[in-house]
Amino acid sequence: MKEQKSIVEAYKKTDLTKRKVALATVVKVRGSSYRSPGARMLITDEGTWVGSISGGCLEGDALRKARQVMNDGKAITVTYDTREESNQNLGIGLGCNGVIDVLLEPISTESSGNVISIFEQLIAIKEPVAMATVFSSTSLNAEKVLIDSHGQSMIHAANSKLPGLVSGDLRTLFDHHKSFTREYDFDAERIEVFLELIQPAVSLIIFGGGFDARPVSQLAKSLGWNVSVTDECVAHIAPVFFPTADKLSLCQRDYVDRDFEITPYTACVLMSHNYDYDRDVLKKLLTTNTPYIGILGPRKRFDKMLAEFSEKGIEVSNSDLHRIHSPIGLDIGAETPDEIAISIISEIQSKFSNRSGGFLKYRNAPIHHRDAKSDQVFKQVYISPEINSRSVND
Repeated sequence: MKEQKSIVEAYKKTDLTKRKVALATVVKVRGSSYRSPGARMLITDEGTWVGSISGGCLEGDALRKARQVMNDGKAITVTYDTREESNQNLGIGLGCNGVIDVLLEPISTESSGNVISIFEQLIAIKEPVAMATVFSSTSLNAEKVLIDSHGQSMIHAANSKLPGLVSGDLRTLFDHHKSFTREYDFDAERIEVFLELIQPAVSLIIFGGGFDARPVSQLAKSLGWNVSVTDECVAHIAPVFFPTADKLSLCQRDYVDRDFEITPYTACVLMSHNYDYDRDVLKKLLTTNTPYIGILGPRKRFDKMLAEFSEKGIEVSNSDLHRIHSPIGLDIGAETPDEIAISIISEIQSKFSNRSGGFLKYRNAPIHHRDAKSDQVFKQVYISPEINSRSVND
């Protein structure tokens, strides 16, 4: 969602009475690629761009082709073959061993399917949505269908037949959480459609405003997450300590569930260094649907909390134990506050991506998720509430 936010901000700053813009979207990958389907880049006719569709290899050519799209007012799909033996037409040796389809579409303020305006709406809501984008068709390129988790249409489709064709597959995205492409027979042609699940940005609530919470807040914000910091001591949450945080709150532990909206996209980190406070906040968080609860401190500290909960008849289920991380963070040898922040944020990222956080060199599988039958890369997004009870190592 950070990329979408950056694109929306850049779009809103552009004088559209003088400038033309286009959007490049990676819609399909076969083999290897630096970016997965769903990666986007906003391009202006003066040669600037925000976002990326590769590691810098394809942006220049996409920029040139985007000018054609802006002038013609028609979307096109460009296929880049980055295999070493096949990419000489680009004038550079890429060697990524992949075939990448990129949709280039002109952005018009008059279009009901203006994807930038759609992203602006999605940033404000906290529910996932599913979007279908046609990218291989003689007449429907860049046409879109957007539905919410209840199956309700969110935009008016230009072609009335398209929603009925793709809505069934769009609804499945809310269950298996994997964006993919599919071919359909539409009138007299075979079209390809990118079916994408767009989920809210991760929200991070940091309980405790000590000095070691500051780099955690800063690093999370650099990833585009929504960051809140709360403490019972007003001196700990001065704006000067957390200049990039979205919300600073003086909140007593008894009102955590009242003052914060905690969703399946919310990660909670307890780092107050106050045992009683962390224990009482944890008790509140157990009743929420947050998929991640991290507790700073040694394991015996958490074991003591469990013992006290047991004495009071408070049940901590196996699914709760999977979402509670104590000690917090990945094992990277972190010592300083900045290093510990990297460890914490990395663990949260791995949790929401349903990955183990180990060395990629030892991963006996592709870095990006693929369809085993077609070798097509698809985008697997944040873990769903239904699998929060599973360990990333399961």
